Amino acid sequence: MSVAVLLLLGLGLLGAEGRRNRCYFNRTQEHCVCYNLTEETAGSLIQCLAATVVEFRGGELEKYIAFPIRDLDDSAIETLGSLIIQKVIIADVLVPEILLARVLRFFSYTHVKELAFDSCVFQGTGDWHGMDGQSLPILSLSFNNVTSAPLMGNEQAFSSLSMWLEMLQELAVTSSSVTSLPCAIGKVFRALHTLDLAQNSLGDGSLTPAFCQGAFPQLQVLSLQHNNLTSYHSVCEGVQLLQGLQNLNLSQNKLMADPSSSCQWPASLRVFNLSHTGLEVVLTPLPANLEVLDMSHNHLRAVDISLSSLKKLFLSQNLLQAVPSLRNCPVLDTLHLDNNSIAELPLDEVTLLGRLQDVTAANNPFNCSCSGAGGLQALAAMGHLGQGWPQDYTCQSPPGYQGWRVVAVPVSVLRCHRAAVVAPLCVALALLGLAGALCLLRARPCHRVRCWSLPSSASTQELQGKAHRPPK
Repeated sequence: MSVAVLLLLGLGLLGAEGRRNRCYFNRTQEHCVCYNLTEETAGSLIQCLAATVVEFRGGELEKYIAFPIRDLDDSAIETLGSLIIQKVIIADVLVPEILLARVLRFFSYTHVKELAFDSCVFQGTGDWHGMDGQSLPILSLSFNNVTSAPLMGNEQAFSSLSMWLEMLQELAVTSSSVTSLPCAIGKVFRALHTLDLAQNSLGDGSLTPAFCQGAFPQLQVLSLQHNNLTSYHSVCEGVQLLQGLQNLNLSQNKLMADPSSSCQWPASLRVFNLSHTGLEVVLTPLPANLEVLDMSHNHLRAVDISLSSLKKLFLSQNLLQAVPSLRNCPVLDTLHLDNNSIAELPLDEVTLLGRLQDVTAANNPFNCSCSGAGGLQALAAMGHLGQGWPQDYTCQSPPGYQGWRVVAVPVSVLRCHRAAVVAPLCVALALLGLAGALCLLRARPCHRVRCWSLPSSASTQELQGKAHRPPK
């Protein structure tokens, strides 16, 4: 059911015990789900007292619009204060705003930090004056696939809720056909640091009014994923006043390059997601101080970027035929190149890639020549090839290795570097032959001296003496 069901137990508006149990508690996850609660089955809520997350699905809240809701007595306040529930989810119901406005203030007695509405229809107009000056412990508020009256014209509600909303830290309004966000609303959320507007109908012209001067002054994380954005320049202009913005998600928009774009992104921007945006070229200018850039799932054929602070670059699922140059990204530590058209990692690139901590290049059409397979095996030996090695690295060429895993391709010195083996061997044989020739040349003159040399002077005299000595 809804907020009302959780709190009406303490208010005494629902029966104590029901005929059937409609709440189911998962003790491991501390998650309790209640389906289609009524007065008769509300007693099963007792099971949820030990849960940190309570989810209400279905029900008929409109039946309780006329119920008198009195102020809480001390025992009811104590009961609500003893609950350990941190998150409440309301799903698949029609929510009368008049009832929500009367019940929401009782959250101030709980410890609920997160409130989420999923697939709900908000009906009518609530009287929010009871929330004037009221603070709530809820710091995270989300609406997914909800239908409500246009935000424009609800300034009174936001004014009455301002004391709570100006303390809110996280807000998500997703899959709810939002086309615009009034400037005045953004000025209420003074402490908001995360805003998720994914899967709506925001166009290029809706961003500048939404993020006007003074709106969302503390915003750090903004998701505009899957909207109707097309102009890179208009998006830049729309968010340039968010001077604390650190993380921007523009994925799943069909962005196009503008003829001339001189807009400067917020200097604080560190994480930029441009995946699934149909890019054929790298859009410029990129935020100057980026640390994480995701351009995966596009149609890029070449990437040449220069970002001195970039640490992580994601380029999977593109049409790259070569590894992008890393020389202008000196602190890069992560590079993902899966599912491209890269045939080889040249050895000079392997040397550069070797300084990274996480490299992936799975499912590319690798040429498993000696240099192709050797480069990948060398990178793997360094311990830098991440997820997918070796099972997702296979050879497409040459024909003799097609279908082989790269890790199994022999890259021995004898096979891949025959010149390195044969040349030293030839040199060694040549030197050995030369040494033998020198030995022979030295040996031959030596024998000639012994055979044909003249006798020494002493021997000559002895021979002469023997010649003149008379015979005996």
